[in-house]
Amino acid sequence: MTFTVALAHPDVGTDDIEAAVRVLRSRQLAQGSEVAAFEDEFSSLVAGRPCIAVSSGTDALHLGLRAVDIGPGDEVILPSFTFGATAHAVTHAGATPVFADISPETFTLDPDAVTAAITPRTAAILPVHLFGHPAAMHQLTPLAQRHGLAIVEDAAQAVAASHDGTPVGALGHAAAFSFYPTKNMHTIEGGMIVVADRQAARKARLLRNQGMTGRYQYEIVGYNARMTDVAAAVGRTQLACLPWWTARRQAHAAYLSDRLTGVTTPAVMPGAVHVYHQYVIRHQDRDALQQRLSDAGIETGIHYPAPVHRSAAYHQTLALPHTEQAVTDVLSLPVHPQLSTTDLDRLIQAVNR
Repeated sequence: MTFTVALAHPDVGTDDIEAAVRVLRSRQLAQGSEVAAFEDEFSSLVAGRPCIAVSSGTDALHLGLRAVDIGPGDEVILPSFTFGATAHAVTHAGATPVFADISPETFTLDPDAVTAAITPRTAAILPVHLFGHPAAMHQLTPLAQRHGLAIVEDAAQAVAASHDGTPVGALGHAAAFSFYPTKNMHTIEGGMIVVADRQAARKARLLRNQGMTGRYQYEIVGYNARMTDVAAAVGRTQLACLPWWTARRQAHAAYLSDRLTGVTTPAVMPGAVHVYHQYVIRHQDRDALQQRLSDAGIETGIHYPAPVHRSAAYHQTLALPHTEQAVTDVLSLPVHPQLSTTDLDRLIQAVNR
């Protein structure tokens, strides 16, 4: 079906195309100067922390966990209301995902549920800054400190978000960003590991490139998770546009929240800067509302239609009431920067009607 108002609009501009062509003509295509420059420029978004560019957001989370020594025998507490890659990365690292419930207001990890899930094997908390809203770090950080746990942030959807003045990605021991085409900025495909210290940065760099310290010199068993220079060059041009795109998303979200009726609009926690990767409402008759919007030519999404713990990959029976409720009533509405006021008004009219 063709929608007149699309849910997402991956931005590919003239600057992106020219940057990609420039790199292709240079024939320096993988793990070169563009990747190093992108890492350096992205560091300014995460309080100057070391950044390691990789081939996907999933690789960023997996290798970020490994970089801070999360592995076999460890348990990692994370939400089940998230994209599957959050749990997959824990499993790939050899650790055990332990699913905890979410706050019904922000859809992020409930600190009380995390407290209840801690065992002697718990090694890390993995908060997801879902839909662009920071997790409750003001509660999760002291909790982790009391129990001697690492915090690894899943910031895949939250580039440029912050909490109490600190950017996401600089709130824990490690973090992972995704640059998939529908994210707030992209590199066609790619990810970024952010770590708090040089030792973890060194390990992450080894892990992404076959564990090599030099050509054919293998210090550890690593992976092929390198970012191409084409991807990095696109990422650099996208970074230049990110402030404007973020402001547009926030303005569109405010416009919608001021005018929508009959639905629960996104909450913003005090001290949080929400960057609205998704604008997620709640409605008790979500499926019927989605169909009416589709009939009106407006594309929507359900993020997420089922919790990860109930998937065939994990097949767990748990009591996570806020998670189970969210999967039945959430609906993502268009909020991307390319929307016009006419598009927004059409969306508002269709929801309110």
